[in-house]
Amino acid sequence: MAHCFLQKGKGTPQGGVISPLLSNLFLHYAIDKWFAKQYSEIKMVRYADDMIIHCRTQLEADHLLVKVRDRFLQCGLELHPEKTKIVYCKKEGRNQKGFPVQFDFLGFSFRPMRIRLKKGGCFLQYDCKMSRKSKKRILEDLRDMKLHTKTQCNLQDLAFLLNPKIRGWIHYYGKIKRNSLKPVFYYLHHRILKWILNKYKRFKGSRVLAVKWLRRITRDYPTMFYHWELGYQLT
Repeated sequence: MAHCFLQKGKGTPQGGVISPLLSNLFLHYAIDKWFAKQYSEIKMVRYADDMIIHCRTQLEADHLLVKVRDRFLQCGLELHPEKTKIVYCKKEGRNQKGFPVQFDFLGFSFRPMRIRLKKGGCFLQYDCKMSRKSKKRILEDLRDMKLHTKTQCNLQDLAFLLNPKIRGWIHYYGKIKRNSLKPVFYYLHHRILKWILNKYKRFKGSRVLAVKWLRRITRDYPTMFYHWELGYQLT
């Protein structure tokens, strides 16, 4: 009988089910615990292998960047050279220059934004909203679904297919700034209109007639799509 011996390597395969769990456990003890002990007065947020450290001064940020990089090297890890950076949280009254002022984290873009006041005027605040990458990913997902080809379905079938996704987008991204989802729902309505024109030949390719029909549906069945209930109807 022939025997085959395989030399085992180190670590777990990329994409393996256990890999994220082991990675998170390692970072918890190697980084989280270390940071909490060494810098208990400074807030650090980590999700998987992405982390944000909230510093109060540039001097503190420069010092921590060196210390965190050294800690990672001690643990056999290396910070991403392009993603690791000091970001200046620019807002009203803070005009320092020479640093990037924007970063993405967990699908949100953090950057200076003009906030309108109810009494008129506006001011510059550091805030966040759904990132461009997140919007692009959702639009690509909608495009890949090829709704316009599902002419064997009725509109309620499409709602049943889409509502779980729509709820997820609203419950996640909408908790911060719901208006940032407007481009997503605009594109979704565009895909539905394309489906209408493919399914109902009586409209003879007229987008105007398709829009009128869909507006009537949103008025008569305002809860068919989850976002319709929240006021995101066809404009």
